[in-house]
Amino acid sequence: MPGNRPVRLFASCVILLLLAGCNPFSEVRPMMDEYVERVSRVLDTEPEYSRIPATDQMPRRRNRVLPMPELELSMLDFLSLYGCELQYVVGEKNSVMGKVMQPLNRLRYEVRFIRAAGDCLKTVENDELQEVLEKAISSKRETLPIAVWNATWGVEEVETLFTLAKGEYPITADDPLSDLARDVRQLNGSVAVLMEQDLEVDLGFWGDVHQRWQAEYRAGQLINSARLVTARLGDATGIIRQRLDSRPLCLNGKPNNQSDIVQSMFFSIYIEKVQPYLADLRRARTDLIKPLSELATMQADVMPDQFRVWYQSALALDGRESVWASLDAAVNTHTKAWQALLEQCGLRPGA
Repeated sequence: MPGNRPVRLFASCVILLLLAGCNPFSEVRPMMDEYVERVSRVLDTEPEYSRIPATDQMPRRRNRVLPMPELELSMLDFLSLYGCELQYVVGEKNSVMGKVMQPLNRLRYEVRFIRAAGDCLKTVENDELQEVLEKAISSKRETLPIAVWNATWGVEEVETLFTLAKGEYPITADDPLSDLARDVRQLNGSVAVLMEQDLEVDLGFWGDVHQRWQAEYRAGQLINSARLVTARLGDATGIIRQRLDSRPLCLNGKPNNQSDIVQSMFFSIYIEKVQPYLADLRRARTDLIKPLSELATMQADVMPDQFRVWYQSALALDGRESVWASLDAAVNTHTKAWQALLEQCGLRPGA
């Protein structure tokens, strides 16, 4: 009856939604679990899922922010008495708002101080003031890397970028990380200039970078995905090796019915589903994790110890503790296991 048409349409929509929700290849975690299940099924064994190693959170802000040395109060009072631009810079720092500066504003102050002190030094003739200015400039230049660190890795916004509470990197990410990647590359350029004590650098865009960090969580998702994929590839590799160590898939190198099923699953699931996601992870690592790693390594001299431990796991691209090196090793080992299995039947890819 015509009156039942809306009901039928609604029921059809519900069914389609349920079917979409049951698609294990729409999200990373069910896809990797399903992959292990499929490997075990075609090789006549039971799947075993290892525990996904816990990922360390980024150290808390109190363990990331470095204490910023101050000039002696008597020196600041002395400098505030003179009429060059430095007088106003020091006055702003001594104000109520100046005493609670956020890291980025503190970096801006440090740069302004050194510039203003240098300009002042060119004009004063008082020997005592010249000596005080030279000491102040030297002290501020020495502590500038601390201000740079606090304005990059010490800001609150970076915690959102690396939060682990937002799951894994999506299979079909809506945003391709281009804005985040561009931000970090531009930021790295500024930091490199500052670390060379060149103060002719634009700090105006840093606030926009921090705002984007606060609105995104892709770095944390990528780390979660690296841990998950590494574990599940290891599970699948273990299943394949178990078969390699027992009876061969094919006798005398001749394909059979089971090897056809195995090969079909290899292409339809691993090649068509899993490998494209692995390629996305590699691309995202290159675009975002690598420049973030560079942002940390160029400041290695002031990197806090707790952050260094976290960096070696989450950001370093190599090393025994690196999640990214572990992922590369898992992919390489898994590829070799598949090659050895299919080679028993003369079906090795690329042969």
